[in-house]
Amino acid sequence: MEDNKMGQLGFKIDTGELATSTIPEDFTAPEELYKKLITMIRKYHPSDDISMIEKAYQIASKAHEGQLRKSGEPYIIHPICVCLILAELELDKETIVAGMLHDVVEDTVMTGPEIAAEFGDEVALLVDGVTKLTQIDYVADKVEMQAENLRKMFLAMAKDIRVILIKLADRLHNMRTMQYQTPIKQKEKSTETLDIYAPIADRLGISKVKVELDDLSFKYLEPEMYKQLEESLEQGKVKRHEFIAKIVAEVRSHIAAAGIKATIDGRAKHYFSIYKKMVTQNKKLDQIYDLFAVRIIVDTERDCYTALGVIHEIYKPIPGRFKDYIAMPKPNNYQSLHTTLIGSEGQPFEIQIRTYEMHRTAEYGIAAHWKYKENQYGQDTSKSEEEKLSWLRRILEWQRDMSDNKEFLSLLKSDLDLFSDYVYCFTKDGDVKNLPAGSTPIDFAYAVHSAVGNRMVGARVNGNLVTIDYHIQNGDRVEIITSQNSRGPSRDWLSIVKSTQAKNKINQWFRTQFKEENILRGKELLTNYCKAQGIVLTDLVKPEYTQACMKKYGFRDWDSVLAALGHGGLKEGQVINKLQDAYRKKNPQFATDKDILEAVGKNNASSNGQTGAMAAIKSKSGIVVAGLDDVSVRFSRCCSPVPGDEIIGFVTRGRGVSIHRTDCVNVMNMNEADRQRIIEAEWQVTPDKEENELYDTELVIYAYDRIGVLLDLTKVFTESGITINNVNSRTSKQGIATITIGFAIRSVEALHVLTAKLRQVESVKDIQRTHS
Repeated sequence: MEDNKMGQLGFKIDTGELATSTIPEDFTAPEELYKKLITMIRKYHPSDDISMIEKAYQIASKAHEGQLRKSGEPYIIHPICVCLILAELELDKETIVAGMLHDVVEDTVMTGPEIAAEFGDEVALLVDGVTKLTQIDYVADKVEMQAENLRKMFLAMAKDIRVILIKLADRLHNMRTMQYQTPIKQKEKSTETLDIYAPIADRLGISKVKVELDDLSFKYLEPEMYKQLEESLEQGKVKRHEFIAKIVAEVRSHIAAAGIKATIDGRAKHYFSIYKKMVTQNKKLDQIYDLFAVRIIVDTERDCYTALGVIHEIYKPIPGRFKDYIAMPKPNNYQSLHTTLIGSEGQPFEIQIRTYEMHRTAEYGIAAHWKYKENQYGQDTSKSEEEKLSWLRRILEWQRDMSDNKEFLSLLKSDLDLFSDYVYCFTKDGDVKNLPAGSTPIDFAYAVHSAVGNRMVGARVNGNLVTIDYHIQNGDRVEIITSQNSRGPSRDWLSIVKSTQAKNKINQWFRTQFKEENILRGKELLTNYCKAQGIVLTDLVKPEYTQACMKKYGFRDWDSVLAALGHGGLKEGQVINKLQDAYRKKNPQFATDKDILEAVGKNNASSNGQTGAMAAIKSKSGIVVAGLDDVSVRFSRCCSPVPGDEIIGFVTRGRGVSIHRTDCVNVMNMNEADRQRIIEAEWQVTPDKEENELYDTELVIYAYDRIGVLLDLTKVFTESGITINNVNSRTSKQGIATITIGFAIRSVEALHVLTAKLRQVESVKDIQRTHS
């Protein structure tokens, strides 16, 4: 009976191996795939009229006739497979129809109004939303474009969550067939999937989609590690089967003896999950022990806790490894009991206990009960499902409030990261708040309401006064003390808070409170910069030029650009360069720096009695530049050259000559027009300069993230007598830390010595100089 119940929910019992696609990919005939689709829909909607789906299939088949995928298969196979994934999530017929037609508007001559006429406005709006998402191009190294595109994505999601469900199905099928794409395209799409689509699937609670997207992305981003992991796990396949089968048999026997009806199965954990543990814990595969999980699915919540008691009588639980996600659900509404135990042979394994309803939610997330579905379970799901999307409303608030794309992108990626741990605490009225581990009373205050955070002057935890940097623990009862006389948050709070929400609200308060001051300071900085460079600012600050600058840096009005200058989010040179570019496009007769360069070169040649060759003029910077005297020379920040590097000069627009390394990415990617600005340059450092002069540069260090790695690296600098100017560190979801360290050094030889020492630090994978 229990196994039949699982079958009705559409789940596949996993016997212990890593999960792969549950929808077969080995069909060749579209007709065969379509029959399977209708069979799946009939199982969860036996009374539904499928004539609309049949019509969509016929239209899509005709529209895509003659089109082929990279694999050589008929293109129609792709939309059918997308619909199979949507049907596995048991979505309504309107979503299935939109999935069938999702590429019709973009790839064929059929229009949105024609779709509306055939299938109604609801389907047309879904297709339109997916089409717009398809046109979004995630560019990992272009922050402004990336952020603007993601803003559009979340706006589309807000209109109808089914848009992103169709897009997730579309991405999943594309990832399943990624082997037919080029290696560059594989990495681009896998990065996009791991950064954006898998976390969104996780936020929506659709673990079936999330784990497969993770594993497929991992396969193309880290192919060697993936293959190594695959081969290593294959070697222990038989033992794993035996171990899991033994545990499942023992658990089934004891659970039945306790009179609990349950479905029990065992599985190995997914590749990407194992890889993350290896990276974050800095361990090899044979040092990762909890590779297995047993799942117990029961009828009621009471049965969950009864089963837990039975399990703890059979096996010894590992202290500190029990989590009650039933009483304290995850932010994506996941519920289950997790406990890690020691088997009879000393092998650790995990058991998860949940009800059938919890399991359905864990697998299908918001797709299981969203408001557009028939209410099969006799309960009002609309309100609870709306609450599950509070994170989406929060993101929409950010995109309305924030003009700075870099900040929006940073907050978004942080908020989508569900891999971090959470703590669960209570308000004084007993309401539960979940916050990122390490959160403080300030985070709690802003989780209650921004007004509470802005007026906060202190906090009590469990009745006792605490400092504002106290780390909230599970079960704490937190009370925020506020005052009408509060002057608002302190900038120091930004270094204390943990949650994305608190950081955004604090920054928003400062932007609002000090916007006028920042605008005035931005005007002053821009005016002073132009005076120093001999630039007439009033010629540039006109709507036809400022619009280009606003678009470039992702701001919605000119005051926001000035405010960003005022608080340091933009540099004066960035703004002026873009304004000058726009000016030149409108005024082609404007004298270019190339004209000036040629005039200066002829003048210098004439002064030296030459007729063609440019004289080498030495600047105060220790650089010899061909043909230019008394010119401002500066070292580019993109590649930070030091004596000993091969260099070139680049005549900038109004800021003298910029010195670059010859291997600088910006130099190598210059267009033909900019290459006309390149002039010869070489080092001519005098002995006194060689002894006393230091040159700013940067190293990018890639290392496995572990406790103390940054301290070990900084020790090398200290022992070498080198002062660090700045440090920036971020850690990927794969556990790789990217640490950028800025410092000053005398020569490239000294840099090589330093690099050799840094490579000896434990867990360092690679070291590179900045190239762009």
